[in-house]
Amino acid sequence: MNAKLWLEQLKESPQKKALPVLSFPSISLMGVTVRDLVNSSELQAKGMKLIADRLDSAAAVSMMDLSVEAEAFGSEIRFADDEVPTVIGSILISQEDADALSIPPVGAGRTGQYIEAIRQACGLIQDRPVFAGVIGPYSLAGRLMDVTEIMVNCYADPDFVHAAMKKVTAFLINYLLAYRDTGAAGVVLAEPLTGLLSPDLAEEFSEPYVKEIVDAVQTDEFLVIYHNCGNNTIQMIDSILRTGAAAYHFGNAISMKEMLPHIPDDVVVMGNVDPAGQFKNGTPESIREETLRIMSECCPGHSNFVISSGCDIPPASSWENIDAFFRAVEEYYQK
Repeated sequence: MNAKLWLEQLKESPQKKALPVLSFPSISLMGVTVRDLVNSSELQAKGMKLIADRLDSAAAVSMMDLSVEAEAFGSEIRFADDEVPTVIGSILISQEDADALSIPPVGAGRTGQYIEAIRQACGLIQDRPVFAGVIGPYSLAGRLMDVTEIMVNCYADPDFVHAAMKKVTAFLINYLLAYRDTGAAGVVLAEPLTGLLSPDLAEEFSEPYVKEIVDAVQTDEFLVIYHNCGNNTIQMIDSILRTGAAAYHFGNAISMKEMLPHIPDDVVVMGNVDPAGQFKNGTPESIREETLRIMSECCPGHSNFVISSGCDIPPASSWENIDAFFRAVEEYYQK
C-alpha cells in the first residue's frame, strides 16, 4: 500500500472516515482480559480484525501499550486483568546508568509479540491501512528514568537526559524498522510526556530525537503519525511540526479549533473526543453531542482535519458509546 497516497486521499475526501485509536475495547468482543490481550499476538490481531469488521474506520490502529518498550530495556511492569500495563520504578538513576544501558535487540520482552501481532493483522485486514502503536523517545526515557526525575533532570542534569535519549532513540529506530517490515502502513508515535515540557525544553529534548526517528523510518509506504495529548501542544506546535511526521494527532487537553490555524493546510491533523470522559464514562447521547460539536468547529474550512479520539480508547469503554461516535460522524456528513 502507498500509505502516502492513502493519506492524501483521506485529506481530499469530502466525507472523511473517522480514525480513532481503538484496540483495547476488543477485549469485550473476545471475552478476554487486558492481561490476556497484551501477552498474545493472536488475540491482538484477532481483536483488530473484529473491530475492523464492525466499524468503517479510515485505518486499523493497534493499542498504545506504553510499557512494552520500557520492558524491553528491563523495567518492571505491573499487569492487571482490567487495566493497561504500567511501569514500576526506574532503572536509570545517573548518567553512568544511561551510559552503561544496553540497547535491547528487537524482540526483547514483548516487542516480538507486538511485531508479530501487526504482521498477522496486516494479513487479516486488507481493506484499510494497519498502524502499530509505539512510544516516543522522551516518553520512553521518562519511563526508564521516572517521570518526575526526567522533568527535573532537564534542568539539573541535561547531559544525563541526552544520554538516555540517544539510547532509546537508537532502539526505537530498529523497532520501527521491524514494524515497517511487517507490511504495516506506519505507526502512531505517542509522545505524551513531552506535552508537560515548556516549548524550549521540548525543542531540546524531544524534537531532534523524534525527527531522527522520522528521517530514519518514514517512506511513502510507511508513515509516522505523531501523537501528543499534553496541554502545551499549541505553544510548542512549531517544534512538533519540524519533526517531519506525516500527520499529527492531539488529545482533548487542547481545543482542536484553536490548534487548526497553526497547522499547514496540506498536513493532516486528528483529534480529539475525550477517551475517558466520553468513550468510557459518557453516554451515547453525550458522545454524539461532543463529536458533532468538534466536527462543527473543525471540519468547515479545514479539509485536513480528521475526527478521532483524543488518545487510546480505554479497555472498559462502552461499545454503545463507540458505536454512537461512528453514528455521529455519519450524521454530520449526511447533513
